[in-house]
Amino acid sequence: MKSFKEYARHIQEETALVINQCHGLSFADFLGDEILKRAVVRSLEIIGEAVKNIPLEIKQNYSGTDWKNIARLRDRLIHHYFSIDYEIVWNIVEKHLPSLKSDIEKMIE
Repeated sequence: MKSFKEYARHIQEETALVINQCHGLSFADFLGDEILKRAVVRSLEIIGEAVKNIPLEIKQNYSGTDWKNIARLRDRLIHHYFSIDYEIVWNIVEKHLPSLKSDIEKMIE
């Protein structure tokens, strides 16, 4: 069985990838790049799945992160792939991934 730190490293890798690939882009740039959109959605799915494997007692130490909504996002992306709202995805990339990355890096230390 993987330790929670292994799952945290998956989250760290995916957040770094998305942040780096989207850095300097506008929403229009993002929207116009089908491969990037799909890659970002896949990364968010991985992040959501990994979050589900981090114990609650660990997540409680990082209460500024909305762990439940991260997991719910994964479920929505997987089960409702035909109606993804890329404006919401972009908002997550711009406003929420940097703080998640920061919390995960603290968790790994």
